[in-house]
Amino acid sequence: MKNRIWLYTLITVFILFYSCNKEKDVVYINLDPWIKYGSMTDQDGNTYKTILIGTQTWMVRNLKTTMYNDGTSIPLVTNATSWSNLLIPACCWQDNDPARKVTYGVLYNWYTVNTGKLCPSGWHVPSDVEWTKLTNYLGSENIAGGKLKESGFNHWKSPNTGATNETYFSALPGGVRLNSPDALFDKLGEMGGWWTTSYGQDEDLSICRFMYDHNDHVQKFFCPKKYGLSVRCVWNY
Repeated sequence: MKNRIWLYTLITVFILFYSCNKEKDVVYINLDPWIKYGSMTDQDGNTYKTILIGTQTWMVRNLKTTMYNDGTSIPLVTNATSWSNLLIPACCWQDNDPARKVTYGVLYNWYTVNTGKLCPSGWHVPSDVEWTKLTNYLGSENIAGGKLKESGFNHWKSPNTGATNETYFSALPGGVRLNSPDALFDKLGEMGGWWTTSYGQDEDLSICRFMYDHNDHVQKFFCPKKYGLSVRCVWNY
């Protein structure tokens, strides 16, 4: 009888502990009760969950800030002609619709990334090497996308190939703003694109990573620096 009472007591304590932590936004993952989200807050006051993948800690959503970590504003550019001619930092949101910022975050050109002031203090935009470390940990860039993409079709279009989100990275298809004369918005729901801090093959290009609805890859490209792409910050170790 004493053993049974002791067992019931332990179960009750565990339930109460779990409930209290859940209210504090510490969420235990169903598949592994020992993994939990952390959190971080950007300079605009937006709060994000974070997750440990291998030895790296990543944001779980795309960055939404419109300010640098020194408190100065990032120029918001909606005009297509202005965007296509920019050689300085700028940001926008998909289709110039502020509501899209809530779900998909802000699109930044590479000049904004290159300031080194985009992520909150203690965090940074990852390099090409850090993205490669992530994909290698997940088995290679040929299968990592499925493990990183949000599953289902709430945001990704069908077929959202291979998406399991087993890492809880929850990659979203925020699309891209192109650097064409019309600076068109493209691929919302079909593709997610993320900047790295690494230079490309010439001065007009930087290395970026794309994930698509029709495969489970994390593809590496050399993107024009005038593109508008999403950003995920990684923690400084």
